[in-house]
Amino acid sequence: MNKFNQIQVVTADQYALTARLFCPDDTPSASVLIVPAMGVQQQYYASFAYWLSRQGFLVATFDYRGIGLSQNGALRGFKSDILTWSSFDCQAMLELLSSGSDETELYWIGHSLGGQIFPFVPNRSVVSKMITIASGTGYWRDAPLQLKRVSWFLWYVVVPVSLTLFGYFPGKRLRMVGDLPHDVMAQWRRWCLHPDYAVGVEGARELYTQVDIPLTSLSFSDDEFMSARNIDDLHAFYRSAPKQMKRISPADVAAQRIGHFGFFRRQFRDTLWKNYLLPELN
Repeated sequence: MNKFNQIQVVTADQYALTARLFCPDDTPSASVLIVPAMGVQQQYYASFAYWLSRQGFLVATFDYRGIGLSQNGALRGFKSDILTWSSFDCQAMLELLSSGSDETELYWIGHSLGGQIFPFVPNRSVVSKMITIASGTGYWRDAPLQLKRVSWFLWYVVVPVSLTLFGYFPGKRLRMVGDLPHDVMAQWRRWCLHPDYAVGVEGARELYTQVDIPLTSLSFSDDEFMSARNIDDLHAFYRSAPKQMKRISPADVAAQRIGHFGFFRRQFRDTLWKNYLLPELN
């Protein structure tokens, strides 16, 4: 039996995204949309999505346009930015999951960027609750010390030069983030250089304040990309949302390391997934 059904989801502006549906054996108790981090392909979340489906949830993963299975053609000259991802790609995925029934809960699990862009999604009102995983502002001056040491060079040298030379960000070649469309990386750079991140650059303070659904943040003390300050600053913008902030150390789950990406590894099935995440979905 296949673990998932791979489908095409057409957005309001007629772009075909590739998504995967992980279906439970019986009628789903609720639906879950897994919203990726910057440059992370949906395959990375497959084990986690399948496990959730075994717990009775209908789970969807997807790649933003220009990423992974949703990349149709070369990135050079490809037009998309982060607001396109939220306004069209995330919108289409929520429409897919909310079209079946109005009676079941719909959960948004946002990894990093996936927890930042929720206010920009036009139909976000269909979501019952948001869980953010390792999600913070990304403002470079508040980053962990190791990242801060290289951030200035990245944002002021590597990114401007590479976007000019290649017409997109060649992250795979540079071993940074992954390949990204030009306007995505240019916009992300503007966000990371602003103390108020997306809120400041996009004038979006009111959009964040309008989010009033329950929100749980799971963050990690050894996250190499997000400091505690980054985490707190992002969630402070969600002023109207009832919030739970859970800071987890590797020692709490008898692990050597979790980091920015570790939550979704199968080794945490019986600890982070079962003990920390699953109670938030019940």
